[in-house]
Amino acid sequence: MSTSTVLRRAATTGCVAVLALAATSTLTTPAQAALPTPVSAATARSYLAGMSATAETHGDSYDRSLFPTWINISGTCDTREWILKRDGVGVSTNSACTATSGTWTSAYDNVVTTDPSTFDIDHVIPLSEAWASGAWAWTTTRRRTFANDVNDPQLIAVSASSNRSKGDRDPAEWLPQASFRCTYARAWVQVKHDYALTVDSSEKSALTSILNGC
Repeated sequence: MSTSTVLRRAATTGCVAVLALAATSTLTTPAQAALPTPVSAATARSYLAGMSATAETHGDSYDRSLFPTWINISGTCDTREWILKRDGVGVSTNSACTATSGTWTSAYDNVVTTDPSTFDIDHVIPLSEAWASGAWAWTTTRRRTFANDVNDPQLIAVSASSNRSKGDRDPAEWLPQASFRCTYARAWVQVKHDYALTVDSSEKSALTSILNGC
């Protein structure tokens, strides 16, 4: 079947844009990463207003191994492969759920790749940030849930370079590209709210400034 025939048939179902992307060898318009839609800016502002600025604690006792990753999410898919499949365009996987082809766009810096090994799965709230904001008091089971949460806007496939640039810094110290900042701030506040994590004063000030402009 020719590409033109496929696209004509797809037009009746509203799938032209997706099939057109799949039919091209080069993605010319990067796709939005499929981060679960965070709460609205108004809701995020309300959540943030209710969070008292609290100094972080227990930072010296952080150990990444206290947040088990990655775990099985569905079938043969672990957390990393599940997010890669969710966030990519035209993703094909093998029987082990390993991505073998597809296109991924990093919402943090707009880097596009067809090689998933060059992308990381970032925790929007870094694990060390979560630890110092209250996760130090959690059970290992709760920390495992947090580190592998595919329902809240907490995990996203991004370029390894942007993930390394971010590190464990909060929004007072690092932000993604301007076009993604509102989404990022909304996601950050939602996850902190949903897990009853604290915010420090500089973090709260930065988030307030971003959300007021959304």
